[in-house]
Amino acid sequence: MHIVLFIVLLVVTVLAGSAIADRLRLPAPMVLIVIGVIASYLPFVPAVRLTPELVLLGLLPPLLYSSALKTSLVDIRANLRTVAMLSIALVVVTTVTVGATVHLLMPDVPWPVALAVGAVVAPPDAVSASAVARRIGLPRQIVTVLEGESLLNDATALVALRAAVAAIAGTVAVGSIGLDFLIAAGGGVIVGLAVAFAVLTVRRWVHDPAVDTGISFVVPFAAYLLGEELHASGVIAVVVAGLLIGHKAPLVQTSTSRLTENATWTSIAFLLEHAVFLLIGLQFSQIIAGVSHSLSWGFVLGVCAAALAVVILTRLAWMCASRLVMTLWVPADRRPPWPNVVVTGWAGMRGVVTIAAVFVIPASVPHHDVLVLIALVAVLGTLYLQGLTLPWLTRVLRVVPNDPAADALARATLLQKAADAGNTVLASCGEQDDPAVVQMIRDRQDQRTFAAWERLSTQVGQESPSDAFTRIRTRMLAAERARVLEIRSKGKVPSHVVREVLGMLDFEESLLDSGTEAREDIVATGSGEGGWCEDLRRYPAVGTPAPERAFCRRCREEGTTTVALRQCLECGEVGCCDSSPGQHATAHFHDTSHPVMQSAEPGETWRWCYVHQATA
Repeated sequence: MHIVLFIVLLVVTVLAGSAIADRLRLPAPMVLIVIGVIASYLPFVPAVRLTPELVLLGLLPPLLYSSALKTSLVDIRANLRTVAMLSIALVVVTTVTVGATVHLLMPDVPWPVALAVGAVVAPPDAVSASAVARRIGLPRQIVTVLEGESLLNDATALVALRAAVAAIAGTVAVGSIGLDFLIAAGGGVIVGLAVAFAVLTVRRWVHDPAVDTGISFVVPFAAYLLGEELHASGVIAVVVAGLLIGHKAPLVQTSTSRLTENATWTSIAFLLEHAVFLLIGLQFSQIIAGVSHSLSWGFVLGVCAAALAVVILTRLAWMCASRLVMTLWVPADRRPPWPNVVVTGWAGMRGVVTIAAVFVIPASVPHHDVLVLIALVAVLGTLYLQGLTLPWLTRVLRVVPNDPAADALARATLLQKAADAGNTVLASCGEQDDPAVVQMIRDRQDQRTFAAWERLSTQVGQESPSDAFTRIRTRMLAAERARVLEIRSKGKVPSHVVREVLGMLDFEESLLDSGTEAREDIVATGSGEGGWCEDLRRYPAVGTPAPERAFCRRCREEGTTTVALRQCLECGEVGCCDSSPGQHATAHFHDTSHPVMQSAEPGETWRWCYVHQATA
């Protein structure tokens, strides 16, 4: 009963702390750690100890699996060299530098123990890095590298820790550490591939969303346990399985199963990620109380500060050295900008794995209490020092954040290409198909596609068609839902039928696409003059038409409404977009075959090639 009550209170505190963090505009992990630290000194709060078994088996597999499902395998492959250098090479280097520092300052700590401490503090935390990075809007490449690194570096650190602990016990030779790492890593990859293959095979025959989601609950624990049982890396097994299953999900799962699984894992990951930081804070009083009085607090804090400094500086030095080495073989246009390199180096926050892994070190080693405190200082120091200053650093270095206009343009382009593929199928429908049904399908598809383009721009002060559709349909759905609930209260309709109808209304409302809020900060300037096809390269962007020409001539002649303006880059003709009733810009292309148009809205320079269906 006490355990259940504690879990309920833990969840309530996580939710309340997250709400407070949102109001304070601070990352939730930082607020939750403070709440945990304060709570650890309250007499009525029970002592909580993060054991290695709880974290490495109970928390880490689902957290890594959830992150892996949402991580793009394509993006990881594109940044594989950088991810590998950070998640493997940098972890090893940090292990050695921190270990050497601890051994130098505390000579009575043996080398294997010092290296074990280095392995404990070496891996940055996936949750900490991505939480801060997403909140301040770091460039997508930086976020991809941080998330990819964090998925894999835990495995490197835990294998290194396992080897160091074995060396402490005298059961492994130094020369066999490298071979042990290769066996663990290679075995983890094989186990992960095997688990993913089994799950993907089973899912081809499962169409019940509840069963499919239930399968996903088993996967991270099965992969981890199987990997550890075979003396491979369970962490790598979980990550590989999650990456491959997430990549193949659109091919083997039904759309309902994907929606259900995504919503379920989003909630699970939210609670686990935030509970982890609250639990870290709850360790504070126990760790402080456990520090031996045989050493002065000044010396102990000096050692902890030195280890923290080495952790931070090693990462920064590694990132800068890697960037310098790139000049030897990587073309200048493919090297990451120096501001991005510095920000990536500064975004090395530690987390729950560090706190859990330190308890793997045998308690009998010299100064074990100080070693635990080093791990705690590494977590708190990197999270607060780097996490709180990272937004400031990005502003000082003028790191270009994610461009919502580029995302909106890519989204609209992708939907347009998907719609064209669907239209090809629609055009092949036989004469036996009802023309009215075909037209209804085409209208629904156009509404979805036009809404995506309307995220980019509309005439100032004018409601776009998709916004009007959303406004009216939302009011209709509210009335429909109220009527269903009124009928439900009379008890004359079976409850399962009521639930199904309410679910249909909720699902339709979730699909309504309004770009009002998205457009507020969007000025789509395109991705440069290079273009993505020969026509885009032939027609570079030009300036916005003069105010006296910023109108659609044919809309004025016909008395129709203009939603947004487009201009032909061949002859300069200005026409209305496809969301407008006249669709005169597209009509101009069909009349003249002029291939490229550009947005004629103020400040926008994105272009569209009608021939190759490409944007720039």
